[in-house]
Amino acid sequence: MISISLCMIVKNEEGVLARCLECVKEIVDEIIIVDTGSTDKSKEIAKGYTSQVYDFVWTDNFAEARNFSFSKATKDYIIWLDADDVLTQKAQGDLLKLKQVLEPEVDVVYMPYYMIKDSKNNEIDSIFWRERIIKREKGFKWEGIVHEYIISSGKLVKIDIPIVHMKMHSAGDRNLKIFESYLAKGNKISDKEAFYYARELFANGQIDKAMVYYKMFLNTVVH
Repeated sequence: MISISLCMIVKNEEGVLARCLECVKEIVDEIIIVDTGSTDKSKEIAKGYTSQVYDFVWTDNFAEARNFSFSKATKDYIIWLDADDVLTQKAQGDLLKLKQVLEPEVDVVYMPYYMIKDSKNNEIDSIFWRERIIKREKGFKWEGIVHEYIISSGKLVKIDIPIVHMKMHSAGDRNLKIFESYLAKGNKISDKEAFYYARELFANGQIDKAMVYYKMFLNTVVH
């Protein structure tokens, strides 16, 4: 049976953190919480589940924070969650079974991510597959300042154990400000980030500018 480290980054998640950790505390072998500057009781709640609570000075880069959390893991595999993620009872049981039967040759397990529209209902907004369980020894790294991702390689499998993202609050213009600060420093965004930047521009009413970056992204796909 494989062992699993849970790695999370959190900030001001006192309203949902315990709910998330209760879902997986009996499944994972290690819980690592990286706090990026909470001013609420998130750290106190986290310490009720693990002694491995670390501070990370926020750098406006989600990948850097997640990579720091991964660096603290010691088990065979790493699973990542956000504080407003939950697993149903069935998903918890299926994840425990997967832990018992997963072949050690597997490098990355993709699982479906159910995005709920808002905290007031259970209507699904979208479903997509994410890299969810990662073999630690492969040293995979997160990339992207916002909407971060892992470029997977090796033996990949898809397992239908859904993670439900019950979004409690909107990011507002947070992500847009991160992108704009990054660009103002003379940095360039990747082709994939151009899509995410366009999406943030569109969500914040900057339609014309969003179209520029959507076209930039589409040109990379077409060519």
